[in-house]
Amino acid sequence: MVYVFTVKQKDSGVYKPLYFLLVFVLYILIIIGNLTLIFIVTVHRSLHEPMYIFICNLCANGLYGTVGFYPKFLLDLKSDIHMISYSWCMIQTYVIYSSVMCETSVLTVMCYDRYVAICRPLQYHNIVTPRAVLKLLILAWSYPLLSAAIAIILTSRIPFCGSHIYKLFCDNASMVMLGCYRAIANQVWSMVIISVYLIQFVLTLISYAYIVQVCMSSSEARTKFSKTCVPHIVVMVTYIMTVLFDVFYSWGGSVDLPIGVRNALAIQFLILPPLLNPLIYGLQLPRIRKVLCGQSCKHKACYLRNNT
Repeated sequence: MVYVFTVKQKDSGVYKPLYFLLVFVLYILIIIGNLTLIFIVTVHRSLHEPMYIFICNLCANGLYGTVGFYPKFLLDLKSDIHMISYSWCMIQTYVIYSSVMCETSVLTVMCYDRYVAICRPLQYHNIVTPRAVLKLLILAWSYPLLSAAIAIILTSRIPFCGSHIYKLFCDNASMVMLGCYRAIANQVWSMVIISVYLIQFVLTLISYAYIVQVCMSSSEARTKFSKTCVPHIVVMVTYIMTVLFDVFYSWGGSVDLPIGVRNALAIQFLILPPLLNPLIYGLQLPRIRKVLCGQSCKHKACYLRNNT
């Protein structure tokens, strides 16, 4: 069996119980927040619309991605030996790698939905049909899952000459860097994936340019933009920034930083987006906020009635 190792910080032993508690509470909050939003969208028929269905998928992907990191990290915090088998390292790499791409794809689909809703409102229901929503979601999930699978297959063919991963989790870049030779096929495939997502990013920028242009000439469009697009922009910018931190970390762009700082920056995309997504959408979108407030008021009324 081939093993790879994560590097632990020198002072981690003293603070391990505190780290474990904080990470455990964080993971529970992520699970509760995302499951709550998924439950609300699923149960309330008034929210069975494309935008809320896409948000539901965003939360589902957040849960999927964090499953690849938090359980293993919590086990590491309870142990003095930070070791993971080759097969589990590959699985962790696949889950995190595919989750990152799924998040980007779903955010791109959500941008397209907002573009049609604001720039072509009269044709919205003819364009964004239930069938179109299903096709967009299938594409947003299938392409990242397939792309990540190809990347993992290419990586699995590389003989490894190293066994230490200087990171809190396994990822494709770290695995490739352990190879005994330069993996040309992996680099080519990585460039293909990066190019596809750069195209998505450019299309997203173009879409928002049109959206802003339309909103400048219509007060109704400006209201819709502030209520539905601003949360999406906040989520997208947060996610892009956190992923960029991890990319710079993976390719040695932050080697001069202390390892604690590098690890903290590298896992931000596993902390901020899944934690903030349900909060941002739950608090900023009026219809979801109305449902949440309605449920809260209903429970409060029941409590008062039962105690009078």
